[in-house]
Amino acid sequence: MLEKIKKLWKRLDVPMQIGLSFSLIAITFTVVGIIRDPNTPITAWSLIVGSLIGGLTWGIVSWAIATAAITVEQDVAEFESESSSD
Repeated sequence: MLEKIKKLWKRLDVPMQIGLSFSLIAITFTVVGIIRDPNTPITAWSLIVGSLIGGLTWGIVSWAIATAAITVEQDVAEFESESSSD
């Protein structure tokens, strides 16, 4: 089982790995925050909604930033190779 997860992880591109990592961190922080807060009722609904909101937000935003950074780096490298060949 662990080998399948490792193979799947290696097949993902870097922005997706970053997005999933930040998503898991956000879900962990959300669950810990709900458990530690005495004013928040610990229900399945609060855990699910909190995890979805935190996980999706952090996952999508970090994926988008990583994708943009990699795209810019590729464009800069392409521009530098074109200008050095001229």
